[in-house]
Parts: sequence; structure tokens; C-alpha cells
Amino acid sequence: MLTELARFYQYLESERRYSVHTLSAYKRDLRDLVSYCESQKITDWTSITEKTVRAFVSTQHRQGLSGRSLQRQLSSIRTLFNFLCKHKILSNNPALGIPAPKSAKRLPETLNVNQINTLLSNTDNDPLSLRDLAMMELLYASGLRLSELTNLNLTDINWQELSLTVIGKGQKQRKIPFGRQALKALKAWLKIRATMLKGDETAVFISNRGTRISNVSVQQRLKKWALKNGLDTSLHPHMLRHSFASHLLESSKDLRAVQELLGHANLSTTQIYTHLDFQHLAGVYDKAHPRSRK
Repeated sequence: MLTELARFYQYLESERRYSVHTLSAYKRDLRDLVSYCESQKITDWTSITEKTVRAFVSTQHRQGLSGRSLQRQLSSIRTLFNFLCKHKILSNNPALGIPAPKSAKRLPETLNVNQINTLLSNTDNDPLSLRDLAMMELLYASGLRLSELTNLNLTDINWQELSLTVIGKGQKQRKIPFGRQALKALKAWLKIRATMLKGDETAVFISNRGTRISNVSVQQRLKKWALKNGLDTSLHPHMLRHSFASHLLESSKDLRAVQELLGHANLSTTQIYTHLDFQHLAGVYDKAHPRSRK
């Protein structure tokens, strides 16, 4: 079984060109399946049936795995079995049609406009503060994923169009605009970037060691700024992406445009923000309607 798994991971990396993060998620999901098979004395792929997969899902659910996590895990398993079918190791995919237990949809956490303004009202002029402000402005202005921010190169910025070219999930390229506040912060940062630079690093955002900043460093810096500005929330980069989408949809009502800007493959993924919008409207109603107030 392990030989075929190694070939599958090589396929994901070289042919599908999945990121290190996505590949790690696949390995984690399939490690659970292999462990379960070993516990059931199943030693080859052809012995796995639909009943086996259903029993595995039930076991994972009993151990506390959420419906959403199980959906992701089943997706990994189906992809593996499709690969095995393609290479004639299996004659059919035993995971097709097996549903994951449903779990309640959790709405993404966002900042309101006042909180955003508080967060981005930085007046410090030291290099790290200017860099952090430019990162936060871009995350909110363009709805970037964390990896899209840290992978951003100087050549990805179009100064005439005020746009960024990023590589998102599935190696899909998209172009995203950014506004004047992000432009101002970006220019201020790039003026002093050279004082921290080591060698010929092409990354827009670099660490104090002069090399491309890591995802973990960005996460830590955002938590620091939230604390410093008195925001009562555990701020993370994706919260700024969620806020970007929610505020844009609330103002424009253009779900398709927000889908394009976020780089979502399916409209259903973007529709979660319509629930946020309704939640906001319901809150206004509860506070304002005479027959709703206590």
C-alpha cells in the first residue's frame, strides 16, 4: 500500500502541482485511512470496499471529527482511489457516493469597518511597522490568502493598473486591484525595504533577516497589532480576507465579482458571505424595528 501512496504523492506534487500545505493535508487524511486499514488487518487496496470506507467515516466521526473535516478527508480518499483506478490497481472507486455527516455551517469571523480602521491607523515609522501596515492593507484591500501575500514578488505589482498578479489554489493565476491606502502603505514600505534586504531577494515582504517573510511570522505580527490596537479578537490573516469579502458584498451585492476577486472555483464557496450579510441586516432589524425591540 505504501508504494502506491508514494506514487500518488509524487503525482500530486509533480503533475497536479499541489502546494506543500495541500500535500501535507492529503498525507494527514490518508494516514488516518491507512491506520484504520491496518487495525482491520487490510493490507492491500483491493480489499477496501464501500463498507470499509463507511465504517472508517463512522469511526472518525465517533472520535470527534467534524462533518466538514470528514468531507475533506473523503475528498482526499476519492482522489487517491481515482488515481488507483487510472493505474488499474482498482477496478472501481469504493468511496464514490459516500456522504460525510452534516455539520452546522460556521460563519467566518470578520472585523467591522471601525475595527479595520482602528487596526490600520498605524503611525509608527520604523521599518517593521511600515512593512506590517503594508501587509495588512494588502490583505484587506485585495482579499489575499496568506500564502498569496508571502509569495508576492516585486514583479507581481502593476503600478499603472494598481493591481497584483497572484497564484492561488490549484496554481490558478488571477489579477486583483488594490486601492489608494494600500498603495500609500506599499510605497512607504518599499522605500525602506532596501535597508533590510539581503542579496537579490525578490519578495515584496521580507523579514528582519532580509529574506522572504514566513507565514508564521505574518500570523504572529497580526496578533501583535490586534493586541496593540485593543482589538478584542485573535486576529489572523484569513479574517482580513473574510472582512474584505463581506464588506465588498455588503456594498456591491455582486456575488460573481466577489467570487472572481477571491479566486473561488465554485460560487457556493462565496455564498457563505451572503449569510454574513443577512446576519448584519437581521442585527439592524432587531435594533431598529419597534416590534422587535425588547
